Formats: sequence, C-alpha cells, structure tokens
Amino acid sequence: MAKTVCIIGAGPSGLVAAKTLLHNTAPGEFKVTVFDAQERIGGLWPTSKSDTQRQVHPLMQANQSRHTVQFNELAWDDADPQLPQAWMIGRYLERYLEQFLTGNSDFELKLGKRITRAERPGDSTDGWSISIGSKPEAETRHFDYLLVASGFFGKPIIPESLSKESSIPVIHSSQYRDLDGLLGKGQPGGGKILVVGGQMSGVEIAGTIGAHLSSATNSPEASPIQDIDKYRIHNVIQRPTWVFPLYTSPRPLANTQGHITEDTAKMVHGIFQNVVGSDQSEFSSLLKVDDSNNDQQPYLAVSDWYSDFVRSGLIELSKGKVEALDGSTATISGGAKVDDIAAVVVSTGFDPSPCLNFFPEDILKTLKHSPKHVDQPIALAFHGTHHPDIPGLGFVGFYRSPYWGVMQMQARFMAALWSEKAASVRSSEAFKAKLQNDVSIQRTLDLRDDPRVSQFPMGDYLYLVGEFAEALSMEIQAPLTPAAPSLPHNGQPLDMLTPARYTSISDDAASKEAALKSIKQTYETTVAGLTGTKFVARAVFRSLLGTWKLERDLRSKLPTHPSGHFSGTARFLLREKTSDGLRCAANPTDTETLSEDELGMEYLYIEEGEFKTDQGFGFTATRRYVWRFDELKDILSVWFAKPEDLDRADYLFHEIEFLGPEAATHRGWAAKAGHLCIDDYYDVNYNFAFQAVNLKKWGIEYTVKGPKKDYTIQGTYTR
Repeated sequence: MAKTVCIIGAGPSGLVAAKTLLHNTAPGEFKVTVFDAQERIGGLWPTSKSDTQRQVHPLMQANQSRHTVQFNELAWDDADPQLPQAWMIGRYLERYLEQFLTGNSDFELKLGKRITRAERPGDSTDGWSISIGSKPEAETRHFDYLLVASGFFGKPIIPESLSKESSIPVIHSSQYRDLDGLLGKGQPGGGKILVVGGQMSGVEIAGTIGAHLSSATNSPEASPIQDIDKYRIHNVIQRPTWVFPLYTSPRPLANTQGHITEDTAKMVHGIFQNVVGSDQSEFSSLLKVDDSNNDQQPYLAVSDWYSDFVRSGLIELSKGKVEALDGSTATISGGAKVDDIAAVVVSTGFDPSPCLNFFPEDILKTLKHSPKHVDQPIALAFHGTHHPDIPGLGFVGFYRSPYWGVMQMQARFMAALWSEKAASVRSSEAFKAKLQNDVSIQRTLDLRDDPRVSQFPMGDYLYLVGEFAEALSMEIQAPLTPAAPSLPHNGQPLDMLTPARYTSISDDAASKEAALKSIKQTYETTVAGLTGTKFVARAVFRSLLGTWKLERDLRSKLPTHPSGHFSGTARFLLREKTSDGLRCAANPTDTETLSEDELGMEYLYIEEGEFKTDQGFGFTATRRYVWRFDELKDILSVWFAKPEDLDRADYLFHEIEFLGPEAATHRGWAAKAGHLCIDDYYDVNYNFAFQAVNLKKWGIEYTVKGPKKDYTIQGTYTR
C-alpha cells in the first residue's frame, strides 16, 4: 500500500521533494499531497511580471546564475539570461511542475490551503493528523509522513525602534515595489529614504531604490513625484560589507560556514578584496576593510549599482543602529541624527517561526525551537533534514538562503530515509557513518549565541552538497563535455559545481539528457567568459555609472578646424531603457524596437567642460549621448541625442565591438566601432582598463575623415 506524504509549501523545496518521492523511488511507493496557502505555486518566486504579492519583486534580477538556480533534471533554455529575473524563476518552477508532477495520479496539489495544525494522533507515532484551514470549516486528513518545505520567510522583522506608529511610511524591504508606492506624490524639497540594514537585503534594496531614483530623475518623462531629484538614500549599517557586482572575475571564492576564526576571517577578506580589487575605500570610508577590522567575520552582498551610488552621494552611509524614530528624525546609536526622512525601508530579515506555528508545543520542544534565534530557530540532524526523535518528519530548504542544489540533495536524502527501495543506501557504510558522526544538532545549538557566527550559518554549498553525495553514494558527473576534456585557454579542467553534475541513477533518460544539457551550457558559458569577450560589454556598462574626469585632445590637419584641448567631466546617469531611437538616420522607418521582455538599463551621457584652442581662445562645450546595453545580444551601443530633446535618443552612432583577449594589453580591453555620417567616416577605438571587476580608466580615439574633415580626437576618462 502506498505511503502518504504531506508536503507543506509549493515553492522550489516542496516541488523538488514531491518530484523526488514520486520519480526516484519505487513506482507507487508514495502518494504525495502538496499544500500551499498561496493561490499559485512558486513560494517567494512570482510566476508573472504582474505577480507583486510575493516576497520577491517580479523584476528583481537573481543574484545567482541560472547554472545554480536550477534542478538537475530541467535545463534552462539557451536563450534565457544568465541571471534571470524573479518571474522567470517562477516560470521555471511552473515548467518543472508541468513536466514532472501534473497528471501524475499519485500527486495532488492543494493551493489556497493553509496548514493550521500538524500533530501525532493521541500518543501514537504512526503518522500525522493534518488540519487544513481554520475551525469550524477545518478539514482533517491523515498522512504517514510530513515534510516541511514552507521556507524561511515567515514574517518580516521590524525593529522595535521602528515598529511604533509613524507619520512617515515604514515598510520592510520585501514590500517595496516602486517609488510611487513608497513616496506617493512626494513632498516639497524631497527628503531622505532611510534604509536600515547593511547586509545582503539592505545593500540590494538600497541599490534598487537608487536605480529607481536615478531613472525617475533622468528619464525624458517627468516624474509624478514632486521634487524627485531632491531625494537621497541614507543607509544605516553596522559594519563594512563586501559588495560584489552580479558578474565577477573568475577567481576562487572560499565560502565558510559556522564559527569563523580570526585567521579564517582574514583569509576570506583577502580573497574578497582580490575579487573587488580594492579595500572599497574609494567608495566610502565606512565600506573600507583593512587591518583594523579584517579579523571580523566577512559579510558579502551583491549589487551592480550600490557602490557607485555611494561614491556619487546618492546613497549616504552612517554606522550604527537606529535607536528611535521621532517624526522625520532618526536617532542612531552614539547620538547621531538623520533628519528630513521621507520614508523608511527596513532590511533586517525575517522571523521564520510563523512557518512552524502549526506544530504543537511538544514537537517544537523536541526541535529545540527558539524564536529569538531567527537564523537557527530549530536544531535538525544531518544538515537540516530531520530529527531522530521525530520519525516521519522531514525538512527541505528550511534554512537561511538555501541553494537549489542543496534543496535537491535534502529531498534525495529524505526519500532515501523513507523509501523501501533505498534500503541498500541506508545500510551502506557511507550512509551509516554520516549519521553516526553527525553533529548538526549540537552545532546549531552552539552557533545560536556565537558572536563569530558566519553571515550564512549553512552557506558552504560545496561542503553541503558533498556531504549529501557521500551519504547517498552519488558520483559527481564530469564537468566537461567528452569532446572538450579541458579548458582551451590553459588546459586545466573545469571544476565548477552546478546541481546538474549530480544525477540520480533512478532519473529517467530525459532527466539525464537535461542534466547533460545544463553541464554543456555551464561549460560553454565559462569558456566564452574565459577565452572570449562574453560579459565584458556588461562589465563596462555597469562600471560606467557616475562621474568621470575627462581630458581630450583634438588634432586637426585642416586650418578650418582648430586644434585644442578639452577639460571637463562626463556623467553617466542611469535610467530604465527608453524606446526612443532609430537604427539609422537615413531610414526613419528602421526603428529600434524594444520588446516588453527585453532586459536592461541605459545611461544618459552628459559631458561638460571647457575647450581651449591652440591659439588661446576658449569656450564652454557640452554634448549628450545615450549609452545602451542589450542584455540578450550582449552589445554595448552609443546613440546620438535628439537636437530638439537632448534627453532622448535619436539614432544609432555605433555599436562597440570588443576584441578578443589576444588584443588586450596592460592598458586594458580593446574595442572598436565605426560610423558613416553622410560623407564623413568616424573610425573609433576604445580601451577599457579594469582593476579587478571595476573600470578604473578608459579612453576613446576618433579618426574622422571626409571631404571637409581630417582630424583625430583622443579622450581619457578617469575617476
């Protein structure tokens, strides 16, 4: 007779657990019912652009690549972006549901159904009594097993100092959607948006709001928010955080978990500094990591725009804790004040305890439940999967920031623990040794009040996946395609970890083929990045944000055009991509169409300064362009501004073609472009010099020839 399983949660954890129990065990061994309080699957991941009720904004770009945000038996499409938006991840989960679960007679999906009670019937340990909904309409069902996949995002945490009724908006970062929703119609003179929290979500939301402010200020259309250009962000942080862009250079990272010793902290800080390329002091002294603080456990955040918005002053930093909010003034520990606050966005995490409120007190006591320890609310065995004193209860993905590969491994472990088909796995020496030597419960308890606990207590993805693989006697798949046994640029093997490299022997042929496709995608993407120009255009585009010092020489061979020197600034003002512009000025019907699915931002480029001729006279000079990056085509382009409306793109000037690594020198990445303007041809050469992931210096050289033109321009941009 089939054993019945209740799974709480229809997000990634719940879906992969259901698939594993139904496809990787004996046929008919389990009947699975998945419950979720929401009306659609996905958990925190929205399944459409208009799905704004989840904890994640549908247009948020994932901070992990599609090579990690996947399960081994379902590959992403080749055309999907490397870093998908949140709604795309929701669509991926819908595909997963359709391919592996929909139509299966042993699978039942119950959406809009909240589990309100899960307990053992009487004194029995035989199964679970599950209550669905509230009394008096509550339905009760019996299941042999219970698997909790409800996620870790139970209730947003609002600090007590900000939880009192306020005259200004106070929201959690997960509730932020746009400036209109936060600021309404605005107020005269603008104000400050106070962002509380400097870890992962604090940096991400501050960078996101910064991008929205920049776009609203610099877009051609007037903002409906009064004095939008007078708003700034004030981010209160407690310590420096390493801020990585979404794409980094291919350097090894060490991701430790648990207790962080001083020596380990210094080692990891050193690795992070090599990736960023500096101690971050060029952005702000409050982001600086040096010998005075590198013995503290490192914190990491991911944002393309945060650091340069800090450099430009759009984001101002203060160190400390917000102790009180009185009207529009916040008091920070140490007595400092932040006034003129228009809104507060809190990024202080989530309380996971509401995700466990269906358990009775005796179950919670056995799980060592502690509501005040929000990162370790319960203590589970073997890396967060079960408790030996509560048979028939399992967990998948119930920890802070779970990786998809670890979720899948947890699901495989629970299937092995419950399945009769897996008796040989459970009796293996590897499996028994892992359980006998497991100290996960005590480790969790020890970390609860450890002042040196890591940012993510279960953050070592490589270690966790390896632990599960050893217990399940799973072999890692070859990281390369058979036709390419090593990387072409250095002959070394690629040892990148992706969920696709762990295929179960019980997977069907289609699933194994999908895993091979994913491995091939990872290999080809890595090779393209290491041996070609892939991602260089994007790295340049991201790193242009802000103000540059510009020095330019013009040398003319014709007496009708004076030679001279320009000195000034160039500002790259970030905004959402507009639909203006023509591919070619000669063909006004050849429009640059932007589909609603196209990703990306653009810059309004404003150059201002003084041009002084060799003859000694000078004048003020200014010019504008629009710079664009096409995410799907991986192309960086420059557009002329319309003479009658300098905030809008007119027609294409040129697309920048990056030359291969063989053309790179100590000066940086070389690129070229060309443009025919009626009878005049512009031959353009670029050079972009990086310091690790950040652009430090770059230059443009124009050679212009035509019936009435013969000159060269050499410009150098520095921070």
